[in-house]
Amino acid sequence: MKFVIAIEPATDSSDFGVAVPDLPGCFSAGKTLDEALDNAKEAVDVWCEAVIEDGGDIPVTRSLSYHQKNQEFDGWVWAVIDVPVERYFGPAEKLNITIPRMLLARIDNYVKSHGITRSGFLAEAARKVIFSG
Repeated sequence: MKFVIAIEPATDSSDFGVAVPDLPGCFSAGKTLDEALDNAKEAVDVWCEAVIEDGGDIPVTRSLSYHQKNQEFDGWVWAVIDVPVERYFGPAEKLNITIPRMLLARIDNYVKSHGITRSGFLAEAARKVIFSG
């Protein structure tokens, strides 16, 4: 699952800071940019695991352009990280569904051009609709 992160540049007296705007209270840091990114992935993983274990839901992520409007992060650098938190959703189940041929063709074109699977796309689309409101 992809998460937008905001990276506060390091200074002579502080490390790189990282905030994950879609996950309240999820933050991290690192002495180098690479370390900050690795630590951010670990923080997202731990945050999501704890929320799922407590019976909560991982919030629907918002776009990079949405977060860039947040003045709280003026001067910060933006990035997107991919953290495999789907494993916390429970085991996968196979199902047989019926979808109109033209819609299926569009789904397949989309997933091919975005390097994702059909199942992953459908699961994420359903999650966004169900948990966004």
